[in-house]
Amino acid sequence: MSDVSKMSFEDAMGELEKLVGQLESGNVPLEESIKLYERGDALKKHCEKKLAEAEEKVAQITKGADGEATGATPVNYD
Repeated sequence: MSDVSKMSFEDAMGELEKLVGQLESGNVPLEESIKLYERGDALKKHCEKKLAEAEEKVAQITKGADGEATGATPVNYD
């Protein structure tokens, strides 16, 4: 298994979907189910992080007077 933190959103989501399918099948022994669940949890958290990063970038796109995107500014949560 690859390192979750280095996976793209698409790769992590694809693996997560496969894991869910395996777990839903009910044909996985208990110990293996626990491992799959733990891996799935890590993949879910990684996907959530990637989505949050993307949302921040999109939300912070600045526009010039002509309405065209001119860049992005960092999110300030203060």
